[in-house]
Amino acid sequence: MVVYGMQLPVQSQSTLYAEPWEAAAGPADLVEIARTADRTGFDYVACCDHVAIPRRLAGPMSTVWYDPVATLSFLAAVTERVRLLSHVAVVGLRHPLVTAKAYATLDHLSGGRLVLGVGAGHVREEFEAVGADFDARGPVLDETIDALRAALGPEEYPEFAGERFAFEGLGQRPRPAQERVPVWVGGSSPAAVRRAALKGDGWLPQGDPRDRLPAQIARLHRIRAEAGIARPLTVGAIAEALYVGEADWDVGRRTLTGKPEALAESLRAYEEMGVHQIQVRFRSRSRTELTDQMAAFAAEVAPHL
Repeated sequence: MVVYGMQLPVQSQSTLYAEPWEAAAGPADLVEIARTADRTGFDYVACCDHVAIPRRLAGPMSTVWYDPVATLSFLAAVTERVRLLSHVAVVGLRHPLVTAKAYATLDHLSGGRLVLGVGAGHVREEFEAVGADFDARGPVLDETIDALRAALGPEEYPEFAGERFAFEGLGQRPRPAQERVPVWVGGSSPAAVRRAALKGDGWLPQGDPRDRLPAQIARLHRIRAEAGIARPLTVGAIAEALYVGEADWDVGRRTLTGKPEALAESLRAYEEMGVHQIQVRFRSRSRTELTDQMAAFAAEVAPHL
């Protein structure tokens, strides 16, 4: 069975995907969208992570990037069931104990609903501004994941010793509500896929089209098998933009649109590839149209997946 989640609108407004109505939206819109996801069976809502955007990238990326811990904590208070995903936290920008403190608190406050999605990051100026090593961000992420496993574990005084980070005798409470916070690794480069296979509880691909996914998934499983890792891995995919029903406006030629059964038939191909969760996105001209699309998907498309 495939579950479905979504990246929240409003909280990141790259021109690659933001709808025009999001520019004037704010907290009340995020609350209503998160409550709709909670009510209609979405597995998770997700929030991105950027500290600061340089002027050279502000055109395509915009400078609107809500903080994931603050945003997901805010939405945890107005939801009950839906999981809270950082997609993705650029954890190399912060010391692992700082990251652990924030996300352990989020998991505690939300009753164990955190999914910690992590990635290497791609904005050099962002790393330089906070004194982080951009060129070594891959190895830093590898070690940070290991450090976070310790820091988000059950021990009040976690211990870790690596090349870059080491800590012991330092207590952090509250502890996460979950015994094991799931860590999903983002990215589709060879290094990211290998990292997800060896260190992740899940994989969040970044922009892989359908025809590339089967080979990527096969590589994931091959690396895990060769390493003797038997623990389950949640394989994700980002679906094409969707519009449930026949739109009376231009939703773009790459948008999947039409009757619910046809949409479900198209999306079932992901499960056949070995995907466990799909991240869906809907074209919309307003918050109301978006929440209507979410409800229609949950009621009319999801039962056929």
